[in-house]
Amino acid sequence: MSTEKTIIEKHQGQSLITEQVTGNTKKMYIESFGCQMNMNDSEIVAAILTKEGYNTTQIMEEADLVLVNTCSIREKAEQTVRKRLEKYNAIKRINPGMKVGVLGCMAERLKAKFLEEEKIVDLVVGPDAYRDLPNLLKEISEGRDAVNVILSTEETYGDVSPVRLNSNGVSAFVSITRGCDNMCTFCVVPFTRGRERSRDPESILKEIQDLHERNFKEVTLLGQNVDSYLWYGGGLKKNFKNASDIAKATAVGFAQLLDIVALKYPTMRFRFSTSNPQDLNLDVLHTMAKHKNICKHIHLPIQSGNTDMLKRMNRAHTREEYLTLIDNVHAIIPDCAISQDIIVGFCGETEEEHKDTLSLMEYVKYDFGFMFAYSERPGTLAAKKMPDDVPNDIKKRRLNEIIQLQLKHSAYRTKAFIGQTVEVLIEGTSKKSDAHWKGRNSQNCVIVFPKDNEKLGDTVHVLIEDCTSATLIGVKKQ
Repeated sequence: MSTEKTIIEKHQGQSLITEQVTGNTKKMYIESFGCQMNMNDSEIVAAILTKEGYNTTQIMEEADLVLVNTCSIREKAEQTVRKRLEKYNAIKRINPGMKVGVLGCMAERLKAKFLEEEKIVDLVVGPDAYRDLPNLLKEISEGRDAVNVILSTEETYGDVSPVRLNSNGVSAFVSITRGCDNMCTFCVVPFTRGRERSRDPESILKEIQDLHERNFKEVTLLGQNVDSYLWYGGGLKKNFKNASDIAKATAVGFAQLLDIVALKYPTMRFRFSTSNPQDLNLDVLHTMAKHKNICKHIHLPIQSGNTDMLKRMNRAHTREEYLTLIDNVHAIIPDCAISQDIIVGFCGETEEEHKDTLSLMEYVKYDFGFMFAYSERPGTLAAKKMPDDVPNDIKKRRLNEIIQLQLKHSAYRTKAFIGQTVEVLIEGTSKKSDAHWKGRNSQNCVIVFPKDNEKLGDTVHVLIEDCTSATLIGVKKQ
């Protein structure tokens, strides 16, 4: 089979690339919700099904197979998927031969129950079972239910070359770990994605090499906890206190992996997400400071600014330890941007604990963040043992206070760039103006500036003249 690239015009005016295989006659439509890991997983699914004769399509109505890759991190995310299935159902009435599959975390959480609750669904596949999709599609064709949600302790899909879906041809995701061992009391991820395991660094380098040869300019290394990446030969992470000296000497940690990719591909930019405060060590910070092509941005979830609350959440750090880490980031990487995740209204949260979160935000002044009201997730320790006892009206009020403070801090951080010249990687045309490019600087800030004779994927220097709370506005430095 030969591969060709097809340019698809999106309604926002963006030209995006999706890989197509000549000779494939069946069409699949994949829709992804949730985190960047889900987006990357959808690319893995596309790669597996491409070998089964499928090409992706952006037109749902013409698809033979419609797949929705789901998120279970919050109740609202699951509600969004349920509503989306109603749209699929309407199309399936017109195209009864279309098959519908549910992938990802929601599939793992609900398992066969999904087939009972949503009659439109034909197959249910968890995050570690995508290799079984060809067999499951055969089960469907023979009139049987198709469910595989078995979690693995070894699956990393390290040998699967993802099909880049709706790519801008400039930036790509590369997963380096899967699963999570942290067991935060509010979080369903360990139950939907399984135990933490790291991917063979050789397979990571092979995937990055492929992207490099195809002229991609930026890679984001992904994992639920990228900083705990540890390769010593495969499988689950071991307790190195009892490991042999040989194992210690040959193991590759996250700081080493960052150093390797930055040195090997000096013309590519590297980002990573998501970090965990307990795992982000000084070696990683020094490696970031050492290499210009490692972007100066860390997404560092805090969830709450109160130590007692962090303990109830089973976060393995205190407020004071987190602030010390923040101080170390600024000392070692003075121009580093920091973003956050915050949950308001977790079980038993008092007004004083909420104020501690606000005061921590005032100290850090995050560049941007993701803020949510707590929603109970079935199966978690909090759901089993802690009452969801903060009234919704208080949750909403506290969430609004957090959001308003973050908007203030985001504006403060963006205004600091006015008058500076920043390096920008061009990622596409501005959504608001065909006459402007958009791109990001090292700190992950979006920049727009007038088009001249540049092209997609170019790195240019832009003088920042104005800003909003989320976007820098400038002109190319001649």
